[in-house]
Amino acid sequence: MQKRFWNITGCVIVLLAAVGVWFFVSAGERGKPVVEIGADAALIGFQKSLTVTFSDSGRGLGHTEIVLTQDNRPRILSAVDYPESGVDRKAISVLVDAAVLKLHDGAATLTVTAIDRSLWKNKTSVTQPVTIDLMAPQIFQLNSQNHINPGGTCVIAYGLSEAATTGVQVGDLFYPAYPVTLGGKPGYAVYFALPLDAMPGVPQIRITARDQAGNETVAGIPALIQKRKFRADKMMVTDAFLARILPQFQAAVPELRGKPPIDAFIHVNSVLRAANLKAIQEAARKTEPRPLWQDTFIRMKNAAPMALFGDRRTYLYNDRQVGESVHNGVDLASLVHAPIEAANAGIVRFAGSMGIYGNAVLIDHGMGLSTLYGHLSGIQVKPDQSVKRGETIGLSGMTGLAGGDHLHFGVAVNGQFVDPREWWDPHWIADNVTKKLEVGF
Repeated sequence: MQKRFWNITGCVIVLLAAVGVWFFVSAGERGKPVVEIGADAALIGFQKSLTVTFSDSGRGLGHTEIVLTQDNRPRILSAVDYPESGVDRKAISVLVDAAVLKLHDGAATLTVTAIDRSLWKNKTSVTQPVTIDLMAPQIFQLNSQNHINPGGTCVIAYGLSEAATTGVQVGDLFYPAYPVTLGGKPGYAVYFALPLDAMPGVPQIRITARDQAGNETVAGIPALIQKRKFRADKMMVTDAFLARILPQFQAAVPELRGKPPIDAFIHVNSVLRAANLKAIQEAARKTEPRPLWQDTFIRMKNAAPMALFGDRRTYLYNDRQVGESVHNGVDLASLVHAPIEAANAGIVRFAGSMGIYGNAVLIDHGMGLSTLYGHLSGIQVKPDQSVKRGETIGLSGMTGLAGGDHLHFGVAVNGQFVDPREWWDPHWIADNVTKKLEVGF
């Protein structure tokens, strides 16, 4: 009887213990919610997006709140109740509009609160000081006029009243600025490209500057866009040409195997061309924040131009149009397997096979400026290698989508190709780059 009593008592104790454990890990849990405030919340501008992440590993979130207080007046930015269980993590973004909230320059406090769904309503509240900064950066342009060719490069210099994320917006493309010294004072310089079809006012060209508080200033750039026409040409695609070039692409791209030759060519000229351009742009954006080059850029010696930048090509097969392309460099032909020199000093960012460009080398010259060397028969440099102006980097060839032995030479600004002939011209460099970067405040 006594044994049975102790057995029953033991069972009750175990049951009570189990209930207690269940209670304290569920409804009665004591763990507090966690609040994570974005690192950029310390400065709030005229319009600023703030993100706060709330989490609770127990019963989940019950209520969250974000409050901004200035002059003892609280502004509730967000207040959310969670009637259903299971919300263990929630990121909330709020837009702080200084005009709507009637904020002014000066100190304020941000209070973030989270309450969980436990019986005890565990609460975490974090308060941090913030600064309201409603003054946008001022832009001081130092180049009164800019003459730009469609398909060409432009360099501008300017100063800012405060540190900011800044650069030049050309239509949908953004070109980052790099810090430089202008007349002994800190400033910024930007290289940017103009599309081939640009005309006065299209696309819009403007400097943007956004400070740490989120205030943004936009300024138009005085620009005189020159008139320019580009050549157009028809290129015949022959069976002999396809038989020579396709094996290298079929070896690299399995889905081309077994396709009719002309269908494989269409894929190479469209899909592969676009993929190669994207890869080049990504490699070109790895750049030093300072100029690595000096003097003019070297042109291949004793070479005749076969195709120019901006040439619009229409490909015909048996009198049927099978594709188009715009040439983004200059083709230069000399002797077979002629030595190819680095056009200027820089760092190799890519050296290897690059689809339609065959064996190719990409050199970074700093501040987003790079040069491309395509169709090489051999490569004599490696990625991350520093090269000098005039140093041999490979030999000309006919790898990739090439009709004969030649060099495809391209110049890119932040991955956007521009006319290389400008960079071969010492007068253009002096007027459009050097003199602009010698100005002061």
